Order: sequence, then structure tokens, then C-alpha cells
Amino acid sequence: MFRKLFLLFSFTFATLQLFAQSKLPNIIFILADDLGYGDLQCYGQKLIQTPNIDRLAQEGLRFTNFYAGAPVCSPSRSVLMTGLNTGHTTIRGNATKKGGLAGSKGKETVYRANLTAEDVTIGNVMQQSGYTTAMFGKWHLDGYDTLATPLQRGFDEFSGWLISYPATYRDGYWPDRRFKNGKLVDVNKNKNGQKEYYSSDICTDEAEEFLSRQKGATKPFMLMVNYNNPHSPLDAPDLAIYKDKDWPENMKTYASMIYQLDQSVGRLQKYLIDNGLDKNTIVFFCSDNGPRSEPTKQLTEVADFFDSNGLLKGYKRDLYEGGIRVPMIAWAPGIIKASTVSDVPAYFADILPTFAGIAKSKKNYKTDGINISQILTGGKPDSKPRFLYWEFFENGFEQAVRYGKWKAVKHAGKTELYDLEKDPGEAHNIAAENQAIVTTIEKYLTTARTESEFWPVD
Repeated sequence: MFRKLFLLFSFTFATLQLFAQSKLPNIIFILADDLGYGDLQCYGQKLIQTPNIDRLAQEGLRFTNFYAGAPVCSPSRSVLMTGLNTGHTTIRGNATKKGGLAGSKGKETVYRANLTAEDVTIGNVMQQSGYTTAMFGKWHLDGYDTLATPLQRGFDEFSGWLISYPATYRDGYWPDRRFKNGKLVDVNKNKNGQKEYYSSDICTDEAEEFLSRQKGATKPFMLMVNYNNPHSPLDAPDLAIYKDKDWPENMKTYASMIYQLDQSVGRLQKYLIDNGLDKNTIVFFCSDNGPRSEPTKQLTEVADFFDSNGLLKGYKRDLYEGGIRVPMIAWAPGIIKASTVSDVPAYFADILPTFAGIAKSKKNYKTDGINISQILTGGKPDSKPRFLYWEFFENGFEQAVRYGKWKAVKHAGKTELYDLEKDPGEAHNIAAENQAIVTTIEKYLTTARTESEFWPVD
């Protein structure tokens, strides 16, 4: 007993000492694209192998009630970047309902909003807290404004693809051009239709090159690595360990895309360990929303084949759990105790205040989230339930709320209520039997949002 107490005290003391030391922890945030809650072995996946991501969970902390900012890419990332939920953040959908800048998506004209110069981002906060900031991969917050790149929104370095520069994503997973620190550069290995340099390898190589310049640096760093995998189209460099599986080709490809993602995560972890950067770095791994990039027959079959949403109801574009609850893992040897699990509800709006807390930031910013860094070291936030909020417009104006164990989804003027402790799959609407809770949530909904010029409520 004494030995257990001593080890616990030693771990806690070491953690407090690390957070208190003059050199603040480095932070790496790895973001997958359309990876479902059930797509990882450590979250129950039975068919796809994810040993490297699972290792992060085994050696770190796994969240079981963590949520993305929205059920599609742009608003989810806007919540992540600004710390404001979809009732307040600038971007509340992939395309606007009204206004915005026009651009082309294939043969279609699309109007989009972008993060503005007035938006305070996680990059701004960390940059002004003395961190070197970098991002590689997908941004998706520039709309069609060529001056709304990460470089104008708080990041010292950026290499990746932008909506406003179609040449950088025209070839999907095999881009022949890349936006790199303000310039379009050629990806020679993918020129003239060649497919020799897969996007996840590009991101990982860029991340490793950045990390190589941080060894011995006097400033801490925040690095965001935003992979495309496993977003559609189904495309992998090869079928990897699944080529001989008795599965349909689409299933092999999807599993191989997650394999490529897992290999990339493994490379980054190995680089940190081999170069001694693991000793003062916190790594987060997450997804931007639920699975099934588009509601097509092909992608629905893939998601259902793998149970990509686990036991949860819904897919991407749904405000049910399958659309917004996502895997979230934190890894930091010496800071985070191995094989720990947190069931505390949290979401993307919490990331900015959490990073600000780690960085001991003095910058003023608005947020709908809270600092959850104490969870990393075994603590818990205030036990009083709080409201987590989402809204979405593609299926008509919809709202969702998580409040303690309760989950409410409101569409077409009707509020559904679910007890997630007893019914995580949201199979039983119990609003009629719990009118007091419904009233509490509906009262909150009257103050949960501000109007948006781009997404007006009809």
C-alpha cells in the first residue's frame, strides 16, 4: 500500500514539476479526417489493425466521451481553432446559406465563409504565448479567400492544401502542387499523373523536418498535423496487410487508408522517442467528425462493414452520437499515466483554453470551452454538468446538446432526449418521461447562439 502511495505521489509530483518548469511542454495535435469512433482497435474495432494509435492509448489517456466541433469538416475545425462552438464560431457549415465568397467545387459554384482577421485562433494564442506554431496538411478554413491561410491566422509555418488554391487538392491523395509558406510549389513525384508521393507521407515528412529543427530550440512548439485519411475518395498507395483478405475491394482500400494513417502516427511517435523530444511533448490524436464522407451507397456499405461508428447512431452530417463523438487520445510519457481512461464529456471548444492553460497564456480570448488539462494528470473538472452545444444546417436548422448524461437533439421543432449512460446508441427517445430535463435544455437553447449572417435561421 505504501509503495502504491509513493508511486502515485512520485508521478503527481513529477507531473506538477513538469508543468511548473520554465520550459513549457511542446504540443502535437494530430487530426484524422472522417475517422469514426469505432474505427480504432482501442475503441472496439475488430477488423482494422491500428497498433501505433493503440499504443498511444495504452501508454496514455483515452477519452470515451469526447466530441468534435460539428458533424462536418469546416465548422468542426472552426470550433477547434477558435474555441467557440457552432452557435458562435464564424464558420458553421461547409457552404454558406447566404453570402460568402464564390468558388468552384467541380462543376458547381459554391459559397463559403472563412476565418477572419478578427477571429482569435489557437495559433494566435500559442504564438503570443511564446510558442513556435506550425501546421501541415488540411486547413479548410480559408473558404475562397487567398489571404485567410494559417499564415495569417497565427501559424509561423504551413504546408498543405487550401480550398482557395484548387491546384493543391485537385488530385486528392496525390497532389502535384502544395501551398508551402506562402508559395505554390511542385510535388514532382506526382507530376503528369504519377502517383508516387501519398499525402499522408508528405505530411509526415514535413512534420519530421519541422521537428528536426526543434531539437535544442529555446522556444516550445505547437505542431498540428492534419491528415486527409480516411476521407473519400477511397484511395490508398496499396492494399498493405489487407491485400489477401476475403473482402470487397472497397473495404480493403478503406482499411489500407487507416493503415497508412496509423503508420504515419507511428513514425511521428518513433521520431519523438528516438530524438528525445518525447520527454517534454504532449501528443493528442483525434478525428474531426464521424465516418462516411458522403451518404452514398458505396461509403455507407464501407462504414457498416467495419462498424465505423461503433455502437453509436448516425454518421457524418448527423447530430446524433455517430456524427460527432470521436476518438481522442493524449500521450505524454512522464506527464500522463499509462492506460488511463476519462469519461468526462469534452469537445473541440475545450482545446484552445486547454492549450492556453498549458502555455500559461495571458492573451485574452473568448471561448465556449474550459481548460481540461487537469484530466491529463488524473484530475477532473468541476463535477457540475455543463452544456456542450452544436448546430447544423444541411438538413434544415438542427441543434444538439450534451448535458451531463443527457443528450438532446432538436429538429423540425421537436426535442428528442436520450440517457447516454443507459442508451449510448440513442435508440429510445425519453423526452416525454423527462419533461423537467427537456425544459432545462430548451431554456438553455434560447441563449445558446448568436445569429450568423452566413447561416441565418429561417
